[in-house]
Amino acid sequence: QVQLVESGGGLVQAGGSLRLSCAASGRSVNDFNIGWFRRAPGKERDFLAAIKWSGSRTYYADSVKGRFTISRDNAKNMVYLQMNSLKPEETAVYYCAAMWSSTTLSSTAREYSYWGQGTQVTVSS
Repeated sequence: QVQLVESGGGLVQAGGSLRLSCAASGRSVNDFNIGWFRRAPGKERDFLAAIKWSGSRTYYADSVKGRFTISRDNAKNMVYLQMNSLKPEETAVYYCAAMWSSTTLSSTAREYSYWGQGTQVTVSS
């Protein structure tokens, strides 16, 4: 299985950037795909991006495509989310999540079995 810990959140002004990190550990960590999600207060959890542990395939939500970049460092068991041009409405708790590897990358939260505790991102205007 896999355990996940997010870090890198904080306060940033509109138009600024942050890089979030997701540290993954577990016996079969390389058998999982990793996704990033966010949940704003009083709102549903939204998919942002996903990546496979092997290969180069990535998948982005339309709302962040061109601004956010997901990447990985397999040697360090780390996944990153580089976020640029942040908007105040993107203030939320950001989570990484893991699911068993499949050919396609999923944007559906219920398909992810393991979740970190989240890291707060606050974007001020």
